[in-house]
Amino acid sequence: MIALLGLAAPLAGCGVDRAVTGSVVAEDYRENHPIVLATQPETLDVFTVQAGSGLTAPTIGRVHDFAAKHVKNGQSQISVLLPRGGAYDGQSQHALDGIRKELLAGGARGNIAVGSYPVADPALAAPVRLSFDTLKAKVGSTCGQWPADLASGSSVEGWSNRPYWNFGCATQTAMAAQVDDPRDLASPRAETPPDTNMRTRGIMAVRLGKDPGTEWRTKNSEIGKVGSN
Repeated sequence: MIALLGLAAPLAGCGVDRAVTGSVVAEDYRENHPIVLATQPETLDVFTVQAGSGLTAPTIGRVHDFAAKHVKNGQSQISVLLPRGGAYDGQSQHALDGIRKELLAGGARGNIAVGSYPVADPALAAPVRLSFDTLKAKVGSTCGQWPADLASGSSVEGWSNRPYWNFGCATQTAMAAQVDDPRDLASPRAETPPDTNMRTRGIMAVRLGKDPGTEWRTKNSEIGKVGSN
């Protein structure tokens, strides 16, 4: 028995020493620069450059679009700030009725809050400022910040094989700016009704033993024959 134990002792030293290493956890830019929902003002500067109504045709279109945004996502009443101390105070005051009219034409309802703001430089154009609170998507962090040396010339911080701090921030910011309704990021929209015509067409094709798929047929013209008789 003692001999067997003596033989086992040298063999024990030949066992494989297994080193368990942890995997490198990749940092997700969506966690470093998350998109958050916040209440922010939606603004529109209306420049009154015409006598009379004070609103040009393009400006009227902008006011209509502003009113439509308020109907869709507005979380407060519309505020209108008139400039005070500028060269066109009277013209801005006269344009207020036109702005009210166009907001109503754009679908906005309810009362508006009218106030004023001081003009810092009378030589510059002072617009009538419209605003309301709405829900917007934004990135919680500030892009363009470089708290660490990217090249790691003065330290070994960049040797950790991790993404740099600003990575993905611009992508997240662009994504947040393109979202039509910020609430879509929190939960999906309800399903829309199915296309009855397309569904009926597919069912009839199956009953007739035909392929229910959609076939798109296009006929391209030769470049040389375009515009020729």
